Amino acid sequence: MLEVSNLAKSYPTPRGPLEILTGVSFTLKRGDSAAVMGPSGSGKSTLLYILGGLERPTSGTVTLDKLKPWELPEKELAAFRNQSIGFVFQDHCLLPQCTVLENVLVPTLAGGKQDGFVERARALLEQVGLRDRLEHRPAELSGGEKQRVALARALIRQPVLLLCDEPTGNLDQASADVVASLLLELHQRQEAILTVVTHSAALASRFPLRYELRNANLHPAAA
Repeated sequence: MLEVSNLAKSYPTPRGPLEILTGVSFTLKRGDSAAVMGPSGSGKSTLLYILGGLERPTSGTVTLDKLKPWELPEKELAAFRNQSIGFVFQDHCLLPQCTVLENVLVPTLAGGKQDGFVERARALLEQVGLRDRLEHRPAELSGGEKQRVALARALIRQPVLLLCDEPTGNLDQASADVVASLLLELHQRQEAILTVVTHSAALASRFPLRYELRNANLHPAAA
């Protein structure tokens, strides 16, 4: 379960603190999928990075399966990100020198045993329709294919929480529809918690839980 309580984030400026998030509270359980919408600068990505252990909140708490990541020492926080969080960004962030299979395996390089990860990577790539692309490099893939590799990479360690920042933002409509369908399908198989931030009303409409970030706080989206 993901529990967020009174989360706040501000940045100092010459005119005083700039409030990005204030009093954000919500709960998501295993299997839930939620979309967060809002205009540019509303704090969507900031919220996502705080949930994923990438950006420290000013105040408030984040609890994932009874663990408070922001109370961990830095080394343990890094291990938490690697083992419990899967990330998909708008820019796929693939390593150009690595093959498709190697890119999916990148999160497994830190943290011990590699048993079963190659087989799992191959299975995930087959599920996203890239079985015949394992030895290709990112430059040989379309934008939609690159994002499907990024999705497989995010799921390789079976994360508790899957976080996606504009996962279809750089794609044409047909590719966006494919990636969105795969994202929701694979999330259900994983029984993870899925949170997506997006400008796309079409993508958000596919999620049973929808929120809007307005005035630095999170609100249920209008029906």
